[in-house]
Amino acid sequence: MDGDRNGRPDDSARRRLQGELRQLRQLRELRTREGGGRLETAPITGSSRTRLDQPRTARPGLISLPSYDPEAFGVLSERIARFLGTGRFIVWMTVVVVIWIGWNSLLPTTVRFDEYPFIFLTLALSLQASYAAPLILLAQNRQDNRDRVNMEQDRARSDRNIADTEYLAREVAALRHGLGEVATRDFVRSELQSLLKEMDERRDASGTL
Repeated sequence: MDGDRNGRPDDSARRRLQGELRQLRQLRELRTREGGGRLETAPITGSSRTRLDQPRTARPGLISLPSYDPEAFGVLSERIARFLGTGRFIVWMTVVVVIWIGWNSLLPTTVRFDEYPFIFLTLALSLQASYAAPLILLAQNRQDNRDRVNMEQDRARSDRNIADTEYLAREVAALRHGLGEVATRDFVRSELQSLLKEMDERRDASGTL
């Protein structure tokens, strides 16, 4: 009986220590996984939990698409769209079309590569137009974004100017109100003249007495 009573507390304490060691081991594994930069779940006391203070990483798909720099692509599209909207492009395109049609119309048949009705030329022009339209739209979208940012900056600048103007107007009004209570030079001069006149009158009155 004494041995059972002495053994039961030891077994419960041993089980409690084993449970705490198991939890500490799980916490250490979770920290090592988080330190490796991977967001994983680890069972803690029979439940799975996910770190909420870390961003969820995208899972790699079966097909990895090629990545590109949107800024560099946007700059390139703006350059192409800017070139398409110049007279130089029209001149060069006209020269190419004239040479193409002359080559395939005037030269011998053996050296012609696009017979009438110039299907290859039509395909090339269609491809050029199909690529030019999205590039121009992309350049316009980027320009719209820049215009929107400039308009927001101009609006903020105008708001600051209005606030500064109102502040200066209040300061000027306060200064005018304060100067209204200050003695001016004319007022001091008139007061001195009246005081001298009063002193002269008193002196004349005392002399006659």
